[in-house]
Amino acid sequence: MANTDLTGHRVLAITANHGVEQDELLTPVHRLRDLGAEAHVAAVSGDPVRTLVHDRDPGKTVDPDLTLAETDASAYDLLHIPGGTLNADALRLDDTAVGLVRAFLSTGRPVASICHGPWLLVEAAVVEGKTLTSYPSLRTDIRNAGGNWIDQSAVRDNAGGWPLITSRNPGDLDNYVAELTTALAETPARG
Repeated sequence: MANTDLTGHRVLAITANHGVEQDELLTPVHRLRDLGAEAHVAAVSGDPVRTLVHDRDPGKTVDPDLTLAETDASAYDLLHIPGGTLNADALRLDDTAVGLVRAFLSTGRPVASICHGPWLLVEAAVVEGKTLTSYPSLRTDIRNAGGNWIDQSAVRDNAGGWPLITSRNPGDLDNYVAELTTALAETPARG
């Protein structure tokens, strides 16, 4: 992974403006940028994103690059959906966020989600027939939506013609980012 050059690849991270898990948003964005990818953070509004650490402690404040409504999904190679209970709950109620998930998978581009982020995948009705992981409290939701939930640090499933990468929590970020890097390296760059 250290020698992987992702120059020309574009990553979209989507978030609500409050409640996203700091490391689940920022670690993938920073590491993929370090490998040459262009990574943008899109939030529900243009207001600063207030992150949390462990769903309770205030984290860093992040200025979004654009809003969800301003986002052109066709300009990106990979969609990253970070967790955080409040973030994931807000995103699954946002029609634009649901539409972005569907736009990515309709063209076979990778979608990646960690921790509580798969709630958005359940809402978008895209987990049926997929094997994935998440924070353990989502396993029943994923199974009820037709997905196969397993307890692993990072899972990649290519069923249905599009790669889905999932992970359980911030402790799994190394494996999660490695899977994102591999998926991007295998995806033709749009940038």
